[in-house]
Amino acid sequence: MSQIIKEYFPHITDRQQEQFAQLEGLYREWNAQINVISRKDIDELYTRHVLHSLGIVSVVRFRESLPNTPGGTRVMDVGTGGGFPGIPLAIMFPKTKFHLVDSIAKKLKVVDAVVEALGLENVTTEHGRAEKVKGRFDFIVSRAVTNMTDFVSWTRNKVRKDSYHEIENGILYLKGGDLTEELKPFKHADIYELDQVFEDPFFETKKVVHLPL
Repeated sequence: MSQIIKEYFPHITDRQQEQFAQLEGLYREWNAQINVISRKDIDELYTRHVLHSLGIVSVVRFRESLPNTPGGTRVMDVGTGGGFPGIPLAIMFPKTKFHLVDSIAKKLKVVDAVVEALGLENVTTEHGRAEKVKGRFDFIVSRAVTNMTDFVSWTRNKVRKDSYHEIENGILYLKGGDLTEELKPFKHADIYELDQVFEDPFFETKKVVHLPL
């Protein structure tokens, strides 16, 4: 239920609360046509998808304006699938520009429909691979689309040099399980445990990895 978002983020506006509440109906409707969320997970949409996406908020809050930068913070969501974590983050940060990328066109059809229904003016989408995206971003977000080594190779040249947040520009990666081996090549990676943020058992092994680039 969408109330769980308000419990963890009590300062959201009525408009944001309304947009979060709309998500369940929109995804149920679209999921019946194009399967972007598993049947099991659609009943746990707010915990396993929306709240999980918002785990990134526990690591950084995107700034509305940046020095020498028209339009504020820019974020690319790679392998967005049905729009996660990009859409929940776009609701939470309406002044931040989000560019949602996926190589599967039918998934972006769902994303575009949800974005339009919610009236999100801070979201653009692109069908294709991350390596081909033009422009640079303050942060690259994603939910475990591949191992970190491959992900870094896709996105290394997409990050702006100038950092204006409390953490350095780079990757914010939502992933679960033991990441010891996978992150060995990345000595500068910081791991944030989401079970310290959210109480649901789903988050017991879930993490946000921040890798400055």
